[in-house]
Amino acid sequence: MSTTTIRDDQIWISPLNDDEAVQGGFDRSRTVRFYDTTLRDGEQAIGVVLNPDNKFEIARKLDELGVGRIESGFPRVSAEDTEAVRRIMDAGLNAEIWGFSRCVIADLDAHVELGTQQVLIEISTSESKMKAYGFTRESVMEKVGNAVRHARDNDMRVNFFAVDATRSDQAFLKDVYAHALEQGAEEISVVDTIGAMAPEAVERMVRDIATHVGQDIPIHWHGHNDFGLATASAIAAVRGGATWIQGTVNGMGERAGNADICEVALALSCLYKVPVEMNLAKAREASRVVAKAGGYTVDGWKPVVGENLFTRESGAVASQFHSPEAIEPYSADIVAAERRIVLGKKSGLDSIRLKAKELGIDIPDDQVPAILAEVKALGVRNERLVTDQEFRQIAEKALAA
Repeated sequence: MSTTTIRDDQIWISPLNDDEAVQGGFDRSRTVRFYDTTLRDGEQAIGVVLNPDNKFEIARKLDELGVGRIESGFPRVSAEDTEAVRRIMDAGLNAEIWGFSRCVIADLDAHVELGTQQVLIEISTSESKMKAYGFTRESVMEKVGNAVRHARDNDMRVNFFAVDATRSDQAFLKDVYAHALEQGAEEISVVDTIGAMAPEAVERMVRDIATHVGQDIPIHWHGHNDFGLATASAIAAVRGGATWIQGTVNGMGERAGNADICEVALALSCLYKVPVEMNLAKAREASRVVAKAGGYTVDGWKPVVGENLFTRESGAVASQFHSPEAIEPYSADIVAAERRIVLGKKSGLDSIRLKAKELGIDIPDDQVPAILAEVKALGVRNERLVTDQEFRQIAEKALAA
C-alpha cells in the first residue's frame, strides 16, 4: 500500500473545517482506495488516442502513484488495445489489473483468452439509456445474470457497474444490484455517468445503496465533472460509504471529464483527515506522462499538478514568499513541487531581490527600483514573463551604468 504521510504542520487550512458538520460521517477506520480508468474512460476524451506504448508507460506511473487498481482497457476495441492489456498484465505491477466488459459474452471471452482475473461488467439501467439501446428491464436483468455467471464460471472476480445509476429508477436499480450479487458479483459501482447529481444527493444515494447491499459489499463511486463537482461528489460518496473512488489522472475523459483521483486524494487527506491509498509525491510526474501521451496541456492553475500552484509573479505575494503558510494552503513538499519566483508585469521590489538571490546576483538596494521598472516594461512590451537570461542582462546593464 502506497500512501503519503502528511504532517499537520504541512497543512494551513481554515480552522472552520474542524466543525463536526464538516468532519462528521466519515468512517476513518477504512482507507479509501482508487480504481484508475485513465486507460479506458480517460481515453474517451475527444481526440485522445493512446497506443500500447503510451498505455504501458502510463500503467507503470499509475503503479508508482499507488492506485490500488488499474483498468487496463477494453480488448475488443482493437488489436492495439489487446496488446496493451496483455503487456500491462505481464508487467508484474503491484496494482490489481482489471478488465472492462459490457454484459456481452464475447467481451468476456476476450478477457478469458488474455487471462484476466478480475473484470468490471457494465450495462445501462436508466430508462433513457435502456430505450436508446433497445433494452427492456427484463432484458437487462437477463444480460446481467448471463454475463456475471459467465465471468464467475471462468474464475473472474466481478465488479458490477450500473451505467447512469444516478438517473435510474432506484427500486429497479436496487433489484439489478441484488441480482448481480446473487449471480456472483462481489462489488458494485454507483455511477454518475453524465455528472448529473449534486454532492448532497450523492451522499444520500450511496448510503441508501450501502444499506441495501450490506456492509460487506465494497462500493465504488464513479462520477463525472459536468457541473465542476466531481471532486465534491467523490468526497460525498466516501461520506456515504464508498471505499473505492474511480477516476482518472488529470480528470481526463469524455465531455467535462472524470473525477481527478489526485484531487480527491488530496482533499480527503488534507481537509477531512480521511486515510487514502495514494503517493501524492508522484502525482505531478504521472500528470505529465498522461498529458504528453494524450497530446494536451494541463492548465497551469489546475489543483495538485498545475505548474502555477507554487509559482509567484505578483509582488505583493512575493513579499510573503518566505512564509508559505501565508500564501498557500498546503506545503509544496506534499506533491513534490518546486516553489519559485518568476518576473513580469506584476512583479514588485521583493520579486527582484528574491530572483537576484536565486541567481547569485548582488544588486544594491538603490538599484532595485530601476531594475524593477525595466523588468515590468519588458513584460508589458512582450506580453509574457521575463526569462532569467533577460533578467541577468537587465541587471548587468544597470550595474554597469
